[in-house]
Amino acid sequence: MFCSQVTIIFIFISYVVSQGNTPEPIKIVSQSNEISPDGGYEWSFEAANGIKAEEKGSLKKTNDPENPEAIVAQGSFSYTDLEGNVISLTYTADDEGGFQPQGAHLPTAPPIPPSIQKALDWIASQPPAAENTGKRK
Repeated sequence: MFCSQVTIIFIFISYVVSQGNTPEPIKIVSQSNEISPDGGYEWSFEAANGIKAEEKGSLKKTNDPENPEAIVAQGSFSYTDLEGNVISLTYTADDEGGFQPQGAHLPTAPPIPPSIQKALDWIASQPPAAENTGKRK
C-alpha cells in the first residue's frame, strides 16, 4: 500500500516537472468594459494571438411579474483554430429566443423533404382541435 502511494506520488511529481516548459502568457492588446447606470453594458477585448470578443447588452422590460426585467445581449468572437481556419461566431440572447449563435462553422439541419413539408403545411392549415374534456361517451 505504502509503495503504491509512493509510486503514484513519484509519477505525479515526474509529470509536473516534465511540464516545466509552460508557454508565455498571451498579451491582451486591447480591452474595454463599460457599465451604464441604466443596466446596459459593453465589453470587448483582443489578444495578441488574434482572439477577439465583444458584447453589448441592455435591460428590457418583460411581462413576467416574477422577472420584470431581462438582459438582451448581442456579441461576437473569433479565433484561429489549429488548422489555421478563422472561426467567427455572432450571437444574440434574450428572454424570448434564448441564445442564438450564427457561424459558418456551425452544423445546419438538412432541408425538409418536400413530402414532409407538404404534410406539415397541411397540419398547420387545419383548425385547432376541440379540447378533450376527459369525458367518455
